Amino acid sequence: MNIGILGCGRIARTLAETMKEMEKEGIHLLAFASRSLSKAESYCKDYHVQKAYGSYEELARDKEIDLVYIATPHSEHKENALLCIQNHKNVLVEKAFTANAKQAREVIEKAREENVFLAEAIWTRYMPMRKKIDEILEKGILGKVRFLSADLGYLIHDKERLVDPKLAGGSLLDVGIYPLTFALMHNKSPIVEIRASGNKHENGVDLSDNITLLHKDLSLSALTCTMECNTPRMAQISGEKGYMIIENVNNPEEIRVYDKERNLIQRIERENPISGYEYELRECRDCLSKGKREPESMPWKETIHVMEIFDQIRKELNVSYPFES
Repeated sequence: MNIGILGCGRIARTLAETMKEMEKEGIHLLAFASRSLSKAESYCKDYHVQKAYGSYEELARDKEIDLVYIATPHSEHKENALLCIQNHKNVLVEKAFTANAKQAREVIEKAREENVFLAEAIWTRYMPMRKKIDEILEKGILGKVRFLSADLGYLIHDKERLVDPKLAGGSLLDVGIYPLTFALMHNKSPIVEIRASGNKHENGVDLSDNITLLHKDLSLSALTCTMECNTPRMAQISGEKGYMIIENVNNPEEIRVYDKERNLIQRIERENPISGYEYELRECRDCLSKGKREPESMPWKETIHVMEIFDQIRKELNVSYPFES
């Protein structure tokens, strides 16, 4: 599977380093594309990649590329994805998939029309630790789940991209997607009510958010995200028979399971990954080999569902982007 990366930023570097370790698995990085040819050439030189493009259109037309990874700001995902799909390219789009649900539906409908593979690169959906957590829940070790919490925070509010409303900046799409994803993966009861509050940057984007989800079975999910400080990145799931604690909701490192007397009864540590990105790349490769058009770990309907929740949360926070008006 030959991959081209559209957009040259931090994630592009992590992906390049990951794919260097995956050559024996049939995953090859073939090209970088940037609006600046010199930047694409610099990335190619750093990672010994064959092709550099100074436009996204050139990469989309390259017949040797099997999959395009879109690593641009959220505001550009829709147009970048449509460009690739219109050129019959399979696409893996960095999270958040788009800026809103309307855009997500448009991109997915185009992929359906063109019969190409399309996936959202929200890496926690593809990780083995997701399955480990679900196995514990399915065995009933915790009993009936009543409460879930997850937090994620980084001191990143000084990054220009993240506070620019024209680029769909803010804490929610960049950071909040991880606590929300954790809740959606591990509490399957439908959401019946969403409440959100937070504070905003002078530019109008959200800096820190507190989100509460009420589920149909009356369980609660309490989620927090912030760009103003580092947080413990912890998650917990509590049931009538016990609870579990997950270290690092963004990239789970360890699961600890306790009984209702708070005795530790099980510990699971993460296997040593390349970077964590390898799992989504492997699933894309497998999907393409089998002719699938969406991944099992993150189907299209779930991508739309996440964007619909984001839209509702932003409405509660009174946060919008200028291109939505």
